[in-house]
Amino acid sequence: MSGRWLLAAGSVLAGAAMAQQQGVRSADGIYSCVDDSGRRITSDRPIPECIAREQRVLNRDGSLRKVVPPTPTADERAEIEARERRAVEARAAQADAVRRDRNLIARYPNEEAHRRAREAALDTVRVAIRSSEQRLKMLGAERKPLADETEFYVGKPLPPKLHQALDANDAATDAQRTAMANQEAELVRINRLYDAELDRLRRLWAGARPGSLGPIATLPEPASAASR
Repeated sequence: MSGRWLLAAGSVLAGAAMAQQQGVRSADGIYSCVDDSGRRITSDRPIPECIAREQRVLNRDGSLRKVVPPTPTADERAEIEARERRAVEARAAQADAVRRDRNLIARYPNEEAHRRAREAALDTVRVAIRSSEQRLKMLGAERKPLADETEFYVGKPLPPKLHQALDANDAATDAQRTAMANQEAELVRINRLYDAELDRLRRLWAGARPGSLGPIATLPEPASAASR
């Protein structure tokens, strides 16, 4: 008696579980599609034969519940992911532009504050240029007695020590001239960057919305940071 009761109870439970699973599937509606051969297929679950086609999900009364788009191919998935990445990057760039514009306005509340920052950045380079100029004068003074000494060896090989001293002076002079050329170029670069920044600030001061003015140019470090 006990065995028959357990068997019956098990059958009831199994039937209930199956009915529950069928109820879950039917709750999704009826899937319908036309396969590659033009044959209409219906099912109570997504149709594998139509994975690359649009599938319509119908209610029990035949009305449309939703449309399931085709499953994308590998190339389509890659394009979707790339598009999503570009969208994320664009949102991040926009948020960064808004943040930097707000920081710019906070750092430079007026044109005088910006002018002082420009001069501080330029002064750092001007100091380096003056140092290079002084070094060139020293090298010129050091070279004069060496050049005078070479007059004693006209038509003769220079002593190795004198030859080495002249070569070292030439190399140091060339290095200082290159450094000065780079420093002059840096002055131009800083001015251009601050010009672009000032143009942006003037529009922001006039009421332009932060983040609405396009990309922000890379700014030079403040003079205090560059001199450390």
